Amino acid sequence: MPIIANLDVMMAKRKMSLNELAEKVDLTLANLSILKTGKAKAIRFSTLEAICKALDCQPGDILEYSNP
Repeated sequence: MPIIANLDVMMAKRKMSLNELAEKVDLTLANLSILKTGKAKAIRFSTLEAICKALDCQPGDILEYSNP
């Protein structure tokens, strides 16, 4: 898939665990893990907004387009 999720990179930069982020954005660990591993097929803008707010970042810091 040409869209790459760099959620793990931003979490490491902010020194935030998956459990902590899941609690802050009110997502289950399973759903957040799917996003983190890049297996998600879609993401709601409200979820993306909550993640960006919790990690103090921009959507482009989390999502990257890779031209195959």
